[in-house]
Amino acid sequence: MSHPAPDPLDAERGKSPRRGMCAAILTLESIALGLTTPVLVTISEVALGTALAIGLGLAAACLVVAGLLRRPWAYVAGWAIQVAAVALGLLVPMMFVLGAIFAVLWGTADLLGRKIERERAEAFAAHDARQSEG
Repeated sequence: MSHPAPDPLDAERGKSPRRGMCAAILTLESIALGLTTPVLVTISEVALGTALAIGLGLAAACLVVAGLLRRPWAYVAGWAIQVAAVALGLLVPMMFVLGAIFAVLWGTADLLGRKIERERAEAFAAHDARQSEG
């Protein structure tokens, strides 16, 4: 009894370009948000404990959500982080700009990732149809 050779595309089917791109954005954003902690203390004169909770809390949230992107609700949490990053501009005005940049990057990764996943699904379906025909 011989088993059919596995399709080399099977490993590719489970990969999510959207998840990879969004996780990369959140990972980079965690660095930027973590670095806001000393800025909050020195420039905005926020109490150390509050600054640690805000800066490192948002940085940790980015990393946790990046790891949870296999779940659909994590993308909503990613958008919430973007809102929080922009809102940080109320304490550090430059964060309006930096938060907006990350929000645009996040939105682009999310929307482009969805498009790529749709196109990949169509291509895999066409490939499967050709394989079953011949």
